[in-house]
Amino acid sequence: MTLLNIFFIIIGVTLVIWGADRLTEGAASLARGLHVPEIVIGLTILAAGTSAPELFVSLVSALKGTSDLAVGNVIGSNIFNAMLIVGCSAVAAPMAISHSTVSKDIPFALIASILMFLLCFDDMNSPHLWGNEISRSDGMILLVVFVAFMIYTFNKARKDGMMPDEYYDDEEKQPVDKKLVWKNVLWMVIGLACLIYGSNLFVDAASYVAYRFGVRQSVVGLTIVAGGTSLPELATSVMAARKGQSALAIGNAIGSNVFNILLILGTTAVICPMRIMGINIIDLSMMIVSMGLLWLFAYTKYTVSRREGFLLIGGFLAYMAWLFYLL
Repeated sequence: MTLLNIFFIIIGVTLVIWGADRLTEGAASLARGLHVPEIVIGLTILAAGTSAPELFVSLVSALKGTSDLAVGNVIGSNIFNAMLIVGCSAVAAPMAISHSTVSKDIPFALIASILMFLLCFDDMNSPHLWGNEISRSDGMILLVVFVAFMIYTFNKARKDGMMPDEYYDDEEKQPVDKKLVWKNVLWMVIGLACLIYGSNLFVDAASYVAYRFGVRQSVVGLTIVAGGTSLPELATSVMAARKGQSALAIGNAIGSNVFNILLILGTTAVICPMRIMGINIIDLSMMIVSMGLLWLFAYTKYTVSRREGFLLIGGFLAYMAWLFYLL
């Protein structure tokens, strides 16, 4: 039975990742067919698409009463993104970081991490999180900040000339291919179905394995679930770094962290408030430290070198070793 559930975990992760890819590609193709600008697709559909696995897994986990899986998934994914993904990308090819990313994007991701840290405390006079709740009002705060972040991002893109007021001249517009539209809608429906079914399968199997081996759900969320849902970001960032597209690699990791906290945790909390049982202050602190290290490395010469990449990977492995040591 245990081996069967491990198999279900693998199948669930595969369905979630494939479903997210189909949903994202279908939505992006549909947007292009309807003449939506590439910058809008990148800032919305593709960014949300890479975070779709975390969204569905966290939401399903919370609805099934396994809140630690949901919260652990977000925290673990952010640590995974900032340390392992950026580390592996830097090892594959040193990454040049723009001034705007260092001065605005990474600090915003760090602020989002600190905001989550604060919202997890119902009593600021107590260092313990056991029994604290990420409530609907907390979720609304996260969603409001997310909307502010998107407005800022779009305004910045418009100011930088990436989003002119008129995207297409009349003669450039092509008639919409209705067959292509329906084909993309079909792929989106299939992708969404795979996301929902894969998330359910994954959460149920992971919960069973955790119960069978006496592993805390928070640890499963911080490791297996977070690693599985972050695979799309890992593959995308490493390939982008190898192709010399360091801005895409670092932007993917930072953007995913912002989406994970503000949109995913916010949406999940509004739908189903989450009680914290196994997540502790060290896990939350590690999420902040990982972003702080990334900011420090990016600030020095506006580059994340191979040596710094190895340091990030080493820090991630040390944290994983500490988690399993506590089992």
